[in-house]
Parts: sequence; structure tokens; C-alpha cells
Amino acid sequence: MIEALRHKPVSELPALAQTLRNRIIEVIATRGGHLGASLGVVELTIALHYVFNTPDDILVWDVGHQCYAHKILTGRNAEFEHIRQQGGISGFPKREESEFDAFGTGHSSTSLSATLGMAMASALEENSNRQHIAVIGDASVVSGMAFEALNHAGTTSANMLIILNDNGMAIDPTVGAFTKELKRLRETQATDSAFFKALNIAYKGVVNGHNLEELITALQTEKEERGVRLLHVITMKGKGFAEAETNPISFHSPAKFNKITGELTSSATPLKYQDVVGQTLIELFKLNNKTIAITPAMSSGSGLYALQHTFTNRVFDVGIAEQHAVTFAAGWAARGFIPFCIIYSTFLQRAYDQLIHDVALQNLPVVFCIDRAGLVGADGATHHGVFDMAFLRAIPNLIIAAPRNGAELRNMLYTAQLPLSHPIVIRYPRGYCSAFNTQEPFKELTIGKGELLTEGTEVAIISIGAIATEVEKKIAASSTPARYAHYDMIFLKPLDENLLHHIFTTYKAVITVEEGSTGGLGSAIAEFSAAHQYSIPLKTIHLPDTFISQDISFSEATSFCLESLL
Repeated sequence: MIEALRHKPVSELPALAQTLRNRIIEVIATRGGHLGASLGVVELTIALHYVFNTPDDILVWDVGHQCYAHKILTGRNAEFEHIRQQGGISGFPKREESEFDAFGTGHSSTSLSATLGMAMASALEENSNRQHIAVIGDASVVSGMAFEALNHAGTTSANMLIILNDNGMAIDPTVGAFTKELKRLRETQATDSAFFKALNIAYKGVVNGHNLEELITALQTEKEERGVRLLHVITMKGKGFAEAETNPISFHSPAKFNKITGELTSSATPLKYQDVVGQTLIELFKLNNKTIAITPAMSSGSGLYALQHTFTNRVFDVGIAEQHAVTFAAGWAARGFIPFCIIYSTFLQRAYDQLIHDVALQNLPVVFCIDRAGLVGADGATHHGVFDMAFLRAIPNLIIAAPRNGAELRNMLYTAQLPLSHPIVIRYPRGYCSAFNTQEPFKELTIGKGELLTEGTEVAIISIGAIATEVEKKIAASSTPARYAHYDMIFLKPLDENLLHHIFTTYKAVITVEEGSTGGLGSAIAEFSAAHQYSIPLKTIHLPDTFISQDISFSEATSFCLESLL
């Protein structure tokens, strides 16, 4: 399809753009997915493949939210029908999937470092004709990692073209001082930028990202250029679909919708865990004026939209800057405030040193609300929050909690702001929680205290977090449900050792269940058992030691069946 594209006259390309948009809208209306970003770069995608000799010329999409037109154009139109489904193609660029996916992405701001590395590798291979193109958004380019790459790139002679896709949006509107500079460049139609000039990066702008003739002319010029340069392209997120243009936040990654009207077709649903966090924080902010909230560009995704607009001077969106978010929170805690740092599990991975050095080492009572903990469905391996229990458990001074439902999450948030004398991580999954009475008075929870959920005679099952619901279903479906007692550990750290001593001296066997990697709950309880020389059988159920693919359930990933365990 790429070769056929390159033989088309430019006059036929707008019709191709419309065909691509129709295909994306048709499929995502029934599947869900990252709609707005992909619609916004249709013309840019066509122009890039039209001008450059991909895949020999390297093309890297930052984050990858915007890769759908790219996938269709590069021979995956039929497979696009099953994007983000189990066994289907990924919603992000994936090296194993196509030679046109030069680098796998899913988290922001990695494209510049990767593309620079490939460009410098080509130079050593003496392939000076190969072009290396990174497409990065105005929100991603201000991340610390992207700035680090820009700083390095300007000292090299690498042949690298940075396409700055400027649409004024991440999931939410972009924030920060650099957005003002980009606005100035747009409004003045600048041909030079003091900022990029200072970095020794040639600035080329400003180009209309929806005008194919203008785009192709600009890219053909760049095809003949060498060195590190940046082409400033202006696009509109959701371009070509009225609802996505006017409501880019909701249509960043919508569920099912009417492909004609844009009306969302999902029916009323229970609260999501992130909604519980957002609504509870509104209550807590009214009770305690020492509370503040911090998010790294995930206000709407983390359920903070209403909080942000209710307490405008106490909620801080710091942009795609996870490391800064954590240490920024530490600064507030050092001055006696109670910062809630709300961040996705996989994004916290990017701030591990800050969590250890700036928070835990100083024992500052930051409250980490870790969203998307566990398997997350269609987003797949880049977004599954399955490692946090393992990588957090080793850190001293840290409390680690995993409420099993919305009511417990609400009370955990209340307990955290009383305040505690240590930093605390409260992890919770993506998706819906069971209904509960949001008007009930708050209840302070005892740190490090587990709970018996179901009585049984022979085998104790110990779970942590929302996977408790799955365990209850497995017990009920068992041919001998009375054998199984079920305990909710609630806290991974500190462990309820009194409860564990009771369990190991009462039952014939123990099973641990967690929606996470090895190194979490099962490992902690195995260490406890060994330390106290208990000899009863212990079976640990956790996710396998592999990267889990998209749209896989916990049972599918683990083959969790009680009858076959003991």
C-alpha cells in the first residue's frame, strides 16, 4: 500500500485522508481506542510516508496514541478491525508487528532519545542518506526525558528530523511556560526560535498540518537537509469528526460511540475507582485545608476534573513530568502539607529514584494514589500496572495498601490525611467498583490490619486488592467451598503478622492471590513463612514472568483454578 501511495498524484491524497478517517471512526466507534490523536495526524501520516522512504527511513511515533493511520497505511488495514483486542494488533507501535514500527512506544517522550540513538548508529554504519524522523507532541516534548534528548541532540551531527505536532493537547490541555512560547511561534508564524537556536537545533515552522500540499513541500525540503532540525506542525486533535474536535478530552480514548452523531453509546455505570478518588478528595479538601493534589498531565484520566475546578489553587497539573511530580510533592510534605500525588502505576516507574531518595529516605508523608494497578485491558503491556507491589515493597518507610473496593478506598484516603507518619501508596485498579454509600461517615482504618472475609475449614486464601472479588467467585464455584477461608491482607506493608500467625497455625495450606508480578504478596508471605519456620504447603498465584498482552483477564493469564491447586 505504501508503494501505491507514493505513485498517487498529490491531488488524490485528500480523498485518501478522508478514507483513512472514515476507517478509523468506523472501527473505533465499535471497539473503543485512541481516536482524537489519530484523527489529528492523518494528513501528516500520509505526507511522511509519501515523501520519505519508510521503513528504510526511520519513523518513530512518540507515545503512539496517533499511530492508527500509520498502521492502516502500512499493510494492517484488515487487522485494524481487531485493534486492541486479544490476539489482534496493538493500539501502539510494536516492533514485532511490522518493519514500519521502528520503535515500540506507549509512554510519552521516548521518541527523541530512541531516534537520536538510531541516527547516530546510522552514522557509524556510514549510511548518511537515511533520514530519522520522530513525531512528538507539544505535551510530550516538555517532559524531562525529551528535554534531555534535545540537549544532547544539539551537540551532535546526527541526521534527525523532529516533527513537533502542536495541537495544544495531551489528554487534557497542555500546561506550563513552554506552551506560551509555542503559542507565540504559532501566532507570529515565526521562522526562528531563540529556544531551539540556543540548543543548536534548526527551527522550521510554522506548517499547517492539515494542508497536504504545504506539508509535502516542507517535508520534501527536509528530505534533502541534514543535521538536527525541528519542523513545527500545527494540527487539531480529532480533526474531521465534529464531536472529537469540540470535545477532545472525552474523545481522546472514547468507549463505543455512534459513528455518525458521536453520541456515546455506553449506558449508565457504577463509579470507577478514579471517580471515587476524585469525589473523596473533594470531601477531604473541605475538611482539611492542608491537603493538595498533584497530577502529571492526567487530570481527567485520574478523576480529578471536578476537584481541579473546585480547588483551583490546590490542584497542580505539572505536565508529563513524573519525576518532578514526586519531588514536588515531597517539597509540599516537607512544609507540613499533605500532598496526594495521583499517578498511574506504570508512570510511577519513571520516578522510582525520586520516590526512594526524595520521599521515603526522608520519611515524608506523601500520599501516592496509584491508579491502573493491575491488568488494564486493551492498552496492553505498556500500561499494565503489574510491577508496583514488587518494586515498592523493598523501600523502607513506605506503607503499601490495596483496598478491595470503593468503600475501602474512600476510607483509606481519609486515613491517609489524618495525617500518617510515613509515606503511603494506595493502589487501585482501572474500571468500575461495586456500589457503596458515599454518604456514610468516614472510618479510620488501622494501618497493617487484615480482615477475614469468608470462613473456611482447611485452606486459607490470602488476597490483596480488588482481586478479592475474583477469589470470592472462585470459592463459590468450587465443588467444596466450605474448605476455603478467604482473608484480605489490605496492606502489603506492614504485613499483619498476628493474622498470619493465626492463619499458619490454623489451616492445612495457604494460597496467596495477587494481580501483580512475582515479588509482591506471595513473596512477602513466603518470606514470613520461612522466617518463622512454618512447614504447611504454600502456593503463590501471581501473574507469569512475562509481559502480558492486551485484553487478557487475570484468570486467563494465570489459569487460576482452586480445584487444581492443592
